Amino acid sequence: MDMRPVEGIAGYPYFIVSRPKLYELILKQVPAHKIRFGCRVLNITEKDDKVIVHVSNGDTVEGDIVVGADGAYSAVRQRMYEEMMGKGELPISDQEELPFSTTCLVGQTKVLDPNEHVEVALNDCHFSTSLGKDKPFSWHTFNTTQGTICWSVLHHLDSKTSKAETEQRFRENNNAEWDGHPAQTMCDETRNFPVPISGGKIQTLGDLYDLTPKEYISKVMLEEKVFDTWYYRRSVLLGDACHKLNPAGGHGAVTAMHDAIALANLLYAMPTKTSSDITKIFEEYHQERFIAATGSYKYSKQMAMREEKNVIGAFYSYCMTHMPKWLWKIT
Repeated sequence: MDMRPVEGIAGYPYFIVSRPKLYELILKQVPAHKIRFGCRVLNITEKDDKVIVHVSNGDTVEGDIVVGADGAYSAVRQRMYEEMMGKGELPISDQEELPFSTTCLVGQTKVLDPNEHVEVALNDCHFSTSLGKDKPFSWHTFNTTQGTICWSVLHHLDSKTSKAETEQRFRENNNAEWDGHPAQTMCDETRNFPVPISGGKIQTLGDLYDLTPKEYISKVMLEEKVFDTWYYRRSVLLGDACHKLNPAGGHGAVTAMHDAIALANLLYAMPTKTSSDITKIFEEYHQERFIAATGSYKYSKQMAMREEKNVIGAFYSYCMTHMPKWLWKIT
C-alpha cells in the first residue's frame, strides 16, 4: 500500500524516529543539572506541604509534587497504590496486574552495505507485515535512512496473562526463559520464518537476527490497561504509568505527550501550591485526559485485532490487500 497520499490528507508525511535520536532531541531541551541517572524511586513521603522522594543512591529530593512518568511498572504508582491499599482507598480494578496477550521480539540490524543489501539503498521506507498461516506469530520489517532494517516479531498468546503469572510459571517449571534468555529462545523459535525482502541476501528472520547486535535485541510484553486512579495527595501519573496501550494503534507516545501538555498547562494556571489546589488541578487533569486515554486504548485494541488468528484478522488482511487507492483515501 502506497502511504504517500497521507501527506495530502494530514499535511505532513510519516516519519520514523529512532528512540536514541528522540532522546537526544528531548535532552537538548532540558538543563543537564535537572537530570539524574540511576536513581530508582524507593519511597515517597510528605512533610509540611512538601513531598520527599527517597531514591536508590541514598539521596532525597524535595518538591511540591511528584509526577510519575516512569513507565508501565511505575515505581511512583506502586508507592501510591501501596499507601491507598493500606487505607482501603484503592479500587479493585487497580489492584489487578497489568494483563497482556502478546509478546514482542524487537531489534535493529547494524548499518548494512547497500551493495550487498539493496533494500537499504531505497529512498522510501518499505514496511512489510507477514502473518503466520499456521503459526501464532506475525512479523514486520522496514528499512531506515540510516542503512539499517528494523524488525519485530509478535507472538499471539492463547489467553491473557500477566508479568507476575509468567514469572511464577517460569520459576515453577525452571523454564529457560526465566534464566534470562527470553529473546534468544524466541529467536531460535522463529529464525526460519521467511521475510518479503527481495533483491538481497536476506531471506529469513534468522538472517536479520544474525545481522543484529545482541544488545539491540529485546523481548517485551505488550500490556494493555487503563488505570482508574491517576493521582493521590501530591503524586500524579502520566503516560504508560496510568494507561498502557497496545503499540498497534500508534497512540502510546502521543497520548503520553498530550498528558504532559495538559498537566503542564493546568499547573501553570494553578493559583497556589496548597494541597487543596493541587488536588483540584489533578482532578481536572484526570477528567480531561481519562476519556481520551480510554478512547486510544479501545482504538489500539481494535488495531491489534488485524493480526489475530480469527475471522476479524482474516477480513482485515483481505481488505488491506485488495482495497483500491480511492477507497483507502476516504476511509
